[in-house]
Amino acid sequence: MFKNFFPNKILSLSNNLLNSLLVYLILVMFLGLIYSLYISPPDYIQGDSVRIMYVHVPSSFISLACFGIIGIASILNLVFKIKFIPLMSKSLAPVGCTFTLISIVTGSLWGKPTWGTWWAWDARLTSMVILLLFYFGYIFVWKFVSSFNKANKISSIIAIIGLLNLPVIKYSVDWWNTLHQPSSITLTSAPTIHYSMLIPLIIMLAGMIIYLLIIFLMKYKTETIKFKMNKIKNKK
Repeated sequence: MFKNFFPNKILSLSNNLLNSLLVYLILVMFLGLIYSLYISPPDYIQGDSVRIMYVHVPSSFISLACFGIIGIASILNLVFKIKFIPLMSKSLAPVGCTFTLISIVTGSLWGKPTWGTWWAWDARLTSMVILLLFYFGYIFVWKFVSSFNKANKISSIIAIIGLLNLPVIKYSVDWWNTLHQPSSITLTSAPTIHYSMLIPLIIMLAGMIIYLLIIFLMKYKTETIKFKMNKIKNKK
């Protein structure tokens, strides 16, 4: 019963949620961009280039969170074999991959005025590229492996292995001497960033999470319909 209930519940909610989320997205992102570009002050060292942070940091957080969810879901998938879990992970992967790419590109743009170079094989940057490759591998398996069960198993293994890279990304600035600055926001201590920069950062993060939910709901609805159609086709 649970296996059939959950996907249908999301599908029934998705149409109602999308319109509301689109309104929230426009309002939150508008506020976030105004706050980030005009109200928040320039950094006393980096100047206005620090404004890239308002896209880079939320994108990085979301890219890690998405893959973490996919990895944990893949473990549950292999153990419990619930059909909606791979559909959810499959729907989450493209948007997580997009945010990873945005994180890398904005990091490069931020690195030029800060480090004097567009790219360095820094531990944090390199491990983010590895994360992007895991995303590519996960997505490509679903795209090019025709058998659902086979693609499900291979992609789950890729996601579980990719989980090992997440602590490397998180703690790379602590484990090695890197160009990348330490995290200003952690779960175990108070933020070291000033509130005038923290507020727009939180607003932009909220906006990107809303965008993530919109794309996820749209993608999940499509994947669920495709799965049901293939299931009916195979019965014929």
